Parts: sequence; C-alpha cells; structure tokens
Amino acid sequence: MDEAELLKRITVNPKIFGGKPIIRGMRIAVEHVLGMLAAGATAAEIVEHYPYLEEADVRACLVYARRVVGRERYEPAFVDSAD
Repeated sequence: MDEAELLKRITVNPKIFGGKPIIRGMRIAVEHVLGMLAAGATAAEIVEHYPYLEEADVRACLVYARRVVGRERYEPAFVDSAD
C-alpha cells in the first residue's frame, strides 16, 4: 500500500477528540498510536491490543507523523557559533 492509500486511513472529525487526527473515523487518535510506538510497542502488539486496528493503520500513523514533522522548522533560542 502506498503512502497516499495509507493517508486515507487518517481522518479528522471536529466532534472526535477536538478535531485531532484519528484512524478511520474511530475513536483512536494518531497521537495515541505514536505514543505506544514510542514506548516500545510493536505494530503487532498494538493490533493485538486493539483488534479493530490493522497494521496498515499503524503504518498510516507513521506516514502522517513524518509528513507533519517534515513541514516543521525548529528555531533554537540559542545558537552556538563556536564552530
């Protein structure tokens, strides 16, 4: 499944979690899945714990996060010019 197809799994509904990105209209936020991954869970473990999810949903969260972060720019408060 390519990135465009994966991203179709991520939806936004202002009535669910205040409009945060969610998976396929269900009440599970992308941020929640990313948090589980950051804590060390595997995609298989997440799907086992949330049987209504698919591994492609977890991959979709990662693609979404990469796209969002790819647009961010970080401006440090302090720049070390000692180099």
